[in-house]
Amino acid sequence: MLLATISRYTEMATLLTENGADVNLQDNIRDSPFLYAGASGQTELVKLFLTHGARFDVFNRYNGSALIPACERGHVETVRLLANTKNYPINHVNRLGWTGLMEAVVLGDGSEKYQQIVQILKDAGADITIPDSDGITPLQHAKSRGFTAIVKILSSL
Repeated sequence: MLLATISRYTEMATLLTENGADVNLQDNIRDSPFLYAGASGQTELVKLFLTHGARFDVFNRYNGSALIPACERGHVETVRLLANTKNYPINHVNRLGWTGLMEAVVLGDGSEKYQQIVQILKDAGADITIPDSDGITPLQHAKSRGFTAIVKILSSL
């Protein structure tokens, strides 16, 4: 199942899922089909895995959720889906001390897709005040990087 997801064999992953494969089963580096699909922006598989038992308390090797690397990598539609999924841990903090919002600001480039991600997270109720492990907020990081559009999003009510 994980190999099908990694290889983007969507039909095979779908067949396996619909026949009972575990979307949460992790390999030796703690990847699972659900986590990997989120990280790689495979929105249709994420949607399928959500309907087939994707768990929100299974984390990757960075103690991260499927949302966090989706934010980092600019996968707008995957972020939209996960951020608006009922009971999804939108404010989960990984081992590095970062939320998905923080990763979008710190590891993103401030471009339109990252602006969209920040807006999606904010609209979905993400706590925009959660600082990193050094006490620096997403707004402070956005200001220091010159991401004026993201600063505006994070500053508006």
